[in-house]
Amino acid sequence: MRVLITRPEPSGAELIAAIHTKGGEAFAAPLIEIGPGAELDVLGSRLHQLDENDLVFLLSKNAVWYADLTLKHAGLNWSDKLSYYGIGRSTGQYFEEITGSTIRWPEHGETSEALLSLPELQFLEGKRALLLRGNGGRELLASTLRSRGAQVEYCECYTRYPVKYDKAEFNQKWVNADITDIVISSGQMLALLNELIAENTKEWWFKRRLLVVSERIADQARQDGWQKVCVANSADNNALLEALISTDMGC
Repeated sequence: MRVLITRPEPSGAELIAAIHTKGGEAFAAPLIEIGPGAELDVLGSRLHQLDENDLVFLLSKNAVWYADLTLKHAGLNWSDKLSYYGIGRSTGQYFEEITGSTIRWPEHGETSEALLSLPELQFLEGKRALLLRGNGGRELLASTLRSRGAQVEYCECYTRYPVKYDKAEFNQKWVNADITDIVISSGQMLALLNELIAENTKEWWFKRRLLVVSERIADQARQDGWQKVCVANSADNNALLEALISTDMGC
């Protein structure tokens, strides 16, 4: 097992270390970098404007980290009058760990679809929802919450920056390394990787095993031409490691 890890730091380094403990080899090629979001300065005021039992959605661990850091620097706390929701288990547990606040998340899956299946999110007339997220991203969660009656607002808590690579050097390096697996944890990363692949190495890349974190990304990868696509149970590093070492991935 020789795995190319495209996750940003620190998640990428943590997964690499875990793979090494299992006897595999892993290499870092982060496709995005994470920085503070453009709307952190208004986070406190937007949270303050919410009424009791209004909804706050944490859409990644990065959103949790930057939002919590911003509130602490401003001397503010997470209000116990609001209802918090995490995109999945790893984000929810991280939120509880660093804030001490209670949060709900779907038991299965770390996607907007899984989150939207929670019973208490079916009828939201009169509620306001604040989505703490990165720049860009899918609109499914916001549009569905609006269709169920909620007034939705965003707060960009972190920003994703594509990492720049020389295309020829990128292809030569990883073909020469003879990697067997590639970890992709978002649709944006899949698109960035596809853009980096040279035409004369495309056949080689598309025969590697590609590990993704949702069926939606898997479907897109197969449409793009990837032949061996596997889906981990979540975007958590433990789930990714389990998928990598599994001998029955169904791909």
